[in-house]
Amino acid sequence: MPAVLYGHGTDPQHLELPARELAAVLRNFGTNAVLTLDIEGTEALALPKQLEIHPIRRNIQHVDLIVVRRGEKVTVEVNVLVEGDATPGALVTQEANTVEIESDAMSIPESLTISVEGVDAGTQITAGQIELPAGVTLISDPELLVVNVVAAPTEEELESEGGGASLEEQAAEVAEAEAEPAAEESAE
Repeated sequence: MPAVLYGHGTDPQHLELPARELAAVLRNFGTNAVLTLDIEGTEALALPKQLEIHPIRRNIQHVDLIVVRRGEKVTVEVNVLVEGDATPGALVTQEANTVEIESDAMSIPESLTISVEGVDAGTQITAGQIELPAGVTLISDPELLVVNVVAAPTEEELESEGGGASLEEQAAEVAEAEAEPAAEESAE
């Protein structure tokens, strides 16, 4: 797989990486995995910066890698996972799937977890409220809405939005409306 390695004032290097091995590492450790590359006998640490994915086959076509050094701080996006169950009658929506953080290149968290266990409707969790591991700094706007817990709509509210008709009745009305123009065209 073609790749380009750049950063720290070095000239860009065009590389050919083993596609299966790279795909396995990214699948198992995520796109923030620090890779150890052996380039003509010299070891280099690199972080995937951008992946080019085939639109149909969904496999990696090309990867941009940025040189990193041990102890260096890097800015990356990490996934936010939501776990637990909110109180009965509450609906949890995840408004942001990732947040941007700054971390030591060798200790980037795979993901950040938010617990909504027992959280009541009306609760909003922002990026600034996410518990971060030691040495990790939030770069995203602390006011970024990540999780929103709202009251689940009641059956009465759902019926009033639909005009009181059941889904089956609404589907039958739509089918009749679509059939009428077709019947008129065939009569002509």
